[in-house]
Amino acid sequence: MPTNLRRIKKIDLGNAVWIKLLSQCIDSIGTEKFSRNLVAALKSITDFDYSVSFAYYQNEKPICLYHTFSPAKRVVFVDDYLKGPYLLDPFFTACGRKVDTGLYRLRDIAPDRFYQSEYYRSYYVQTGLAEEICYTVYLLKGVAVVISLMRAGDSPRFSAREFRLLESVVPIVDSLAQRHWQDVHNKFAAEPSDLETGEHRTIIENTVNALFNPRITPRETQVVAQVLEGHSSDSIARSLGISVGTVRIHRRNIYSKLQISSQQELFSIFFQKLKTVRN
Repeated sequence: MPTNLRRIKKIDLGNAVWIKLLSQCIDSIGTEKFSRNLVAALKSITDFDYSVSFAYYQNEKPICLYHTFSPAKRVVFVDDYLKGPYLLDPFFTACGRKVDTGLYRLRDIAPDRFYQSEYYRSYYVQTGLAEEICYTVYLLKGVAVVISLMRAGDSPRFSAREFRLLESVVPIVDSLAQRHWQDVHNKFAAEPSDLETGEHRTIIENTVNALFNPRITPRETQVVAQVLEGHSSDSIARSLGISVGTVRIHRRNIYSKLQISSQQELFSIFFQKLKTVRN
């Protein structure tokens, strides 16, 4: 059976399957079976290849709560991700700016040049994903949990109908997550961040400032952060309320100060310095 037809048939399994699997989720709250049961319940709505759940808290290193990857896939999706690329993940930065609880497509929350960014070309393409959509929920103490549903390889993207069906259960996913992961904030308390914080900066700006201060100015720090995230000069100009020409001048000055000549080198030096700080 063609992949597309298999996935469409999956949607029409009926309410009985969903209700049975949902009851198993409820029964397993607070146990190791919960995440597996939640993924099974979501798969009864529509099929996907992988799922991973991360907890995010301020500048702290994320915690992987659950995943369905093979050992080889885990290296890329979890181990490599936690070495630093998570800082440029659009879902991580979306949690930092407190997007509403809900279901999001990657392409809908990513910066305008995300698919041309060095993060995408150097890290994200290694995942081999066709599409990624994520539930974003918020727990106690400011912790965010992102539950990612992924389709890989030649799989089709989630259709509008599939997305609507998965979106319709956002309140249920949110309620289940609130109860199951209600104590996850305690896992962050014992591992303080090595990076400086600033009340009025984004998480990536805090990181850039900690790595490059005082070599670049506060405004240049903002520009570097948005370049790394995948924003175009036009997008940066709108965000900072300056002209595109001024953004380009900032970028030239930044490259000169850091003795680099391209976005690729900026990405490389960023992660080299990040590894140094955390090792």
